[in-house]
Amino acid sequence: MRAWTAPEVPTLTVAGPPVVLHDTPTGGPVTTAPQGPARLYVCGITPYDATHIGHANTYVAFDLLQRAWRSAGHEVRYVQNVTDVDDPLLERAEKVHVEWTELAERETELFRQDMEALRVLPPEAYVGAVESIPLVISLIERLDAAGAIYRVDDDLYFSAAADPAFGEESRLSREEMLTIFPQRGGDPDRPGKRDPLDPLVWRAEREGEPSWPSPFGPGRPGWHIECAAIAREHLGGAFDVQGGGSDLVFPHHEMCAGHAQVAEPGVAFARAYAHAGMVAYDGEKMSKSKGNLVFVSALRNSDVDPMAIRLTLLRHHYRSDWEWTDAQLFDAVDTLVDWRRALALGSGAASAPVVEGVLAALADDLDAPRAVALVDAWVRATLGTDGLADTSDPDASLTIARLLDAALGLAL
Repeated sequence: MRAWTAPEVPTLTVAGPPVVLHDTPTGGPVTTAPQGPARLYVCGITPYDATHIGHANTYVAFDLLQRAWRSAGHEVRYVQNVTDVDDPLLERAEKVHVEWTELAERETELFRQDMEALRVLPPEAYVGAVESIPLVISLIERLDAAGAIYRVDDDLYFSAAADPAFGEESRLSREEMLTIFPQRGGDPDRPGKRDPLDPLVWRAEREGEPSWPSPFGPGRPGWHIECAAIAREHLGGAFDVQGGGSDLVFPHHEMCAGHAQVAEPGVAFARAYAHAGMVAYDGEKMSKSKGNLVFVSALRNSDVDPMAIRLTLLRHHYRSDWEWTDAQLFDAVDTLVDWRRALALGSGAASAPVVEGVLAALADDLDAPRAVALVDAWVRATLGTDGLADTSDPDASLTIARLLDAALGLAL
């Protein structure tokens, strides 16, 4: 599957520091130390509806990680999936009387357009669930050989207990897992399962649903094993960072890790796990089930500057939960007017401390709000809004414009 077109990103003359992230399993900071290219996997969309601000918040967050790594001198190997066959997609297609393949391609293309507009760097490998089915089958066969697969009727399940490290990624109690599991696609009450927490890895063919041939009978992949198979194939074991929204901590990332670690004992799925916070709207978490969505494409079609959308996201730390409001967006629009005025002057306040500060902020757990505040202070000094204008640096505007583009993804 093709990704979206990569934006041109300027190269900075100043290198950024090593990148530190908050690691979900340990609950503390971890310094990323890539050996060779930095390897990143971020879980992608299930394309049954348009990209909303919650999605954008996650993908902009891990775009900052890519940029911070690049600023620190690393090449980046970034992989993302598309769950282009799954129950929500099939249910939506039936409801709107559209072929599921058509719906998946249409919404995936809209996602590409949204990511291009927001200047999110594309993955090197953008892989659909359908095209990864041979990888899934191979992984299931390895897990079966390890004794971790069993049948319930014609469906295949993975025994979560086969992974000695099960639970270490999410750090949840069994009681918490049992509460969350059914809310996020699990089926703990299905008769015949060895453990309520065991996840489905191969769904046998059902009438009216798409299926593919396999050694276990026709069917389609479960959700978690899809990402595990894609990540193992394209990144190998113990890759640097598994990323996604905080609602993926359990069961998705826990189960992905379990699949991979049982298939390759002694090799961690990922070295670190980083998770973006949830975005609310009208008082509740933004979600398709609630219908309280703000779509990126709708904002773009209303002539909202995509850079204002991105700036609104950057003003919130990626791990925080927060609520989207129109007032924040309009404030970002006004802010960009001032920033562009300052950049148009050519000269400005000293840029070197801003470059150093912004790169340091992003290397410190992707602290975009701190980086944005530094740029705001430079703009005020350059325009003289806090007193006399400072135009002591003749190349300041060019330097700051390159910094904004390279480090924050803001092309002004």
